[in-house]
Amino acid sequence: MRHVDFSPLYRSTVGFDRLFTMLDSLGQPDSGQSYPPYNIERTGEDAYRISMAVAGFSEKDIAIEAHRNVLSVKGERKEEANDEGSEVLYRGIAARSFERRFQLADHVEVLGAQLKNGLLHIDLKRTVPEELKPRKIEIGNGGKAKQIEAKAAA
Repeated sequence: MRHVDFSPLYRSTVGFDRLFTMLDSLGQPDSGQSYPPYNIERTGEDAYRISMAVAGFSEKDIAIEAHRNVLSVKGERKEEANDEGSEVLYRGIAARSFERRFQLADHVEVLGAQLKNGLLHIDLKRTVPEELKPRKIEIGNGGKAKQIEAKAAA
């Protein structure tokens, strides 16, 4: 396994910590995390939706947190007490705890989340601030430039 040590670069750079952390995390395997399954869809020009299959979880069992371009979804289901005399012969519906993290691009915000029919839908929207949007620059008419400070030579 290849590992690159970025610690010498941390000493000589300012403000690039997140970049080096992202590069460092690319070399680490995802450890085969596949639960719960999810889809990422584009629902509009600047709108996205993450849908996760969380069968058996309720709203109180799931915590969603967005912090510094990372969206974390955690699920922890409490053990259910079986009825008197009942016994589970086969458990095919997963009830294990999970934590799934998504890296969000800059200026992506979470609009809301809803749980419907065993699917957790998280709606996202990218909103670029006005000062970062491209703007049109007018081209001057090419007229004679005015001299401001010194008088023209006679």
